[in-house]
Amino acid sequence: MLSLVERLGHGPQDRLLIVNCDDIGSSHAANLACLEAMSEGVATSATLMVPCPWALEAVEMFAGLDVGVHLTLTAEYPGYRWRSLTGAGSLHDAQGYLPTKTSHVMRYADPDDVRRECRAQIEQALAWGVDVTHIDSHMGGNQIDPRFFEIYMEMAVEFALPLRMVGPDIETLLSFPCRAPAQARGIVFPDEFVSEWGRPTHELLAQALPALAPGVAEVNLHPVYEGAELHGYDTTQAWIRIGDQACAMAQSTAELIAGQQLRPISFRPLRDLQRGLI
Repeated sequence: MLSLVERLGHGPQDRLLIVNCDDIGSSHAANLACLEAMSEGVATSATLMVPCPWALEAVEMFAGLDVGVHLTLTAEYPGYRWRSLTGAGSLHDAQGYLPTKTSHVMRYADPDDVRRECRAQIEQALAWGVDVTHIDSHMGGNQIDPRFFEIYMEMAVEFALPLRMVGPDIETLLSFPCRAPAQARGIVFPDEFVSEWGRPTHELLAQALPALAPGVAEVNLHPVYEGAELHGYDTTQAWIRIGDQACAMAQSTAELIAGQQLRPISFRPLRDLQRGLI
């Protein structure tokens, strides 16, 4: 059986790298930083938070670039919140917003409401003219509970879109299998996912990229420009997003990727493979 990298038309020993900017649409500062990361830095794709106030600006700014949908079931900031598109009661907290924690989603969200909301977010992006390249999940809301992971796979099949997938090591920590069931449904996803929230990304990449096996890996970043907007809504972890912007733009990051002979790609070839176009 051919590996994913071979199915994409590369050699069996080739290593391909997707660098995705999460959270476009979450703020103006995020939109600006992620756009710079894609146009001048190492990022190759981004994902849109459709329910967020700056989503439409992101659609306009990222026109023609490879953008997926960052399925959003949470709104994590204490003073900066957003609601679902569908308005389902089980998706909101006592304040009337999407909850701040995924644990609230796991406990209270009705799967049918989640299904309708995920479909609505993808359909809204398509209606805005986004040529959606893939699906991933904000704060892992669709990936850490088997009920919502099932919906995650349903959306991938319904819209013929590849998924962000946990790597094999993380899968062993979950209480359910996810990679094999997705593969059985013909869903395309990267072989590895490199992410560790709270650890400086430049340190993570320096350790993780040289160790990547042949195949397709995804790294996610959360670039945001430093300033009053970011510090106004993220009062505790702004440094992570500032650091990710610096990492995306650093010459040393580009040199690390090139020096490891990693070939940059986006999710678009994976989508084309899933749709039988290659």
